[in-house]
Amino acid sequence: MPVTSRVDCGVAVVTIDHPPVNGLGHTVRTELLCELRRALGSDAIRAVVVTGREGCFSAGADITEFGTPRSTATPTLAEIIGEVDASPKPIVAAIDGTCFGGGLELALAMHYRVATPSSSLALPEVNLGFVPGSGGTQRLPRAIGMAAAADLITTGKPKAAAELAAIPGQRLFEGLCDGDIVVHAVQVAARSADARPLPRLRDLTPADRIGDNQLSEMHASLRAKHRGLEAPIAALDLIAHSAATPFDDAIAEERDTFLRLVGGAQSAGLRHVFFAERRARKIPNLPEDTVARTIETVVVIGAGTMGCGIAVNFLNAGLPVTLIDTTRDALERGRGTITAILDSHVRKGTLSSSERDSRLLRLRTSVDLLDGANADLVVEAVFESWDVKRSVFSRLDAVMKPGAILATNTSTLDVDELADVTERPQDVVGLHFFSPAHVMKLLEVVRGDRTAPDVLATAMTTARRLGKTAVVSGVCDGFIGNRMLQSYRDAAGRLLRSGLSPQDIDNAIESFGFAMGPYRVGDLAGNDVGWSVRKRRYAENPDMPHDTISDTLCEMGRFGQKTGAGWYDYPNGGRNPAPSPVVEEMLSRFRPRIAVDERPSDRQVAESLVYALVDEGARILDEGIAQRSSDIDVVYVSGYGFPRHLGGPMYYADQIGLDRVLAELIADNPDGWQPAPLLVRLAKEGGTFG
Repeated sequence: MPVTSRVDCGVAVVTIDHPPVNGLGHTVRTELLCELRRALGSDAIRAVVVTGREGCFSAGADITEFGTPRSTATPTLAEIIGEVDASPKPIVAAIDGTCFGGGLELALAMHYRVATPSSSLALPEVNLGFVPGSGGTQRLPRAIGMAAAADLITTGKPKAAAELAAIPGQRLFEGLCDGDIVVHAVQVAARSADARPLPRLRDLTPADRIGDNQLSEMHASLRAKHRGLEAPIAALDLIAHSAATPFDDAIAEERDTFLRLVGGAQSAGLRHVFFAERRARKIPNLPEDTVARTIETVVVIGAGTMGCGIAVNFLNAGLPVTLIDTTRDALERGRGTITAILDSHVRKGTLSSSERDSRLLRLRTSVDLLDGANADLVVEAVFESWDVKRSVFSRLDAVMKPGAILATNTSTLDVDELADVTERPQDVVGLHFFSPAHVMKLLEVVRGDRTAPDVLATAMTTARRLGKTAVVSGVCDGFIGNRMLQSYRDAAGRLLRSGLSPQDIDNAIESFGFAMGPYRVGDLAGNDVGWSVRKRRYAENPDMPHDTISDTLCEMGRFGQKTGAGWYDYPNGGRNPAPSPVVEEMLSRFRPRIAVDERPSDRQVAESLVYALVDEGARILDEGIAQRSSDIDVVYVSGYGFPRHLGGPMYYADQIGLDRVLAELIADNPDGWQPAPLLVRLAKEGGTFG
């Protein structure tokens, strides 16, 4: 049974027991209401405690029901809360562990709440593109104040019960208890059995107010943090109404807003990404009896920026790391970089000084590969050069213990060819971290032709241990993300040659929702990085067209922010880009000026870039480099700044219509260019990537 009930000294203890997260799907709602009615209708029951099994009160609604009849089928959560509101007997929420979304809204409707200090509370609905729909925007401000509620609801981030209980004047908890929370809740319920009137948050007013000036500032802050997203602004406005609007009217407004947003395109896109990230963890054709290898010690080869960022990931996960480079000077600089990263977290308050010191104690450095020979995992993060990486893998093969996993952080090179250097190709895998490695969530796990199943499984479990969003890719030049990025940059180059400026193109794609356009990204990452890759590709494929404009920019020494000049100028060594007369003069040598009436709109420019991603994504999918189209969406949302609420390039194309995407691609590309066969086939059939 998903909901059970027992009686303890005249108190009914109703327990939600629906693993793994005690979600409030239709079946749970039906059983919960049945048990509540049974308890409230019994003369032998004086009070009720509601709790959840296995360290979880409830993680909220079952979002797999959204858009289906079950989501609105009776009883709804709002109906259950209505019966709690009308209860003549006290109802106590016993919170231990997770209490999110609808689970927290249910608890807020009860008369008393007790919790363990470490319990985690959140209203994370804005992360899925909607607002709380069962009273959260109205009851929480009455419990902890409008400002604190606005912070919790508009960010969607969880907070510990102990932190919320420390808010001055809070009316959220009757108390916290380190022991058995159900025993404590039964005691609270028993002594409150005769209390009248029963306390209800709906009858209170918030302890503070959000003034007009403060509200304007909060609006501006949310728009800057959540560009283009409706839900955080809508949630803030609902909270702001909680002081002046009659409760029932405010609840009706909240419900209307919830229904409008949950049925909208932004929520659909965000929910697509939510499920796509979970699907990405599943690896087709992996034997069911595959057991991941144990990873207890790690070696990172290369003490540059990337190697240091990778090392921080493992240190943060509690693993000892040996950082290896060829010189002591490089290692000292590396240790300094790692220390600076951890110090920044201490300054932000996300890490204590003692924990920083513990992490640094787990870091060893060496110039000798033999010092890492007994590690379970080694990650190579040296310069992106065939010769250098082959040399490293040859030496690793000679010194690493049997069963050690040999991982390369290459962003473009052939993992199978690196595996060929060794006598243990089954132990070789790609772990492509994104820069800065200690910040970026995406990790491409590159599966070689001979990568063993347990090595692949270990890579995926390790990614989760590091807090990464992992996607499996096959082997090709650039894997999923960077291969598609080349097509994106090629499309930007065509627009540049047509007469648009770098800032025209960047502004257009940023208006679409990307964090940065291709030319600002190039300047940030270093234009010489792409130049190095292009020169390798030119040598491997002499017939390949040269990117003359980008090559000329690099020949001028304009590598980006690090040289104070790239596609933009960076006056006084700053980071703010300014249009460059030098670049404009250089561009004039390669392409004509474009007439004002011939300029495409920002939307047309942005979609030219996005559709280029879609076309290359279709080729990658058809070749089996990506396991599913949603994996491609995860790569671009998590690693390349594609707007999360638009769901990723493949999902976005499905919503636009593949026939339209195909027509625009053909119009944008030169004569003789051929679109991806899969895209052509699906467009003709009226199909979708999903």
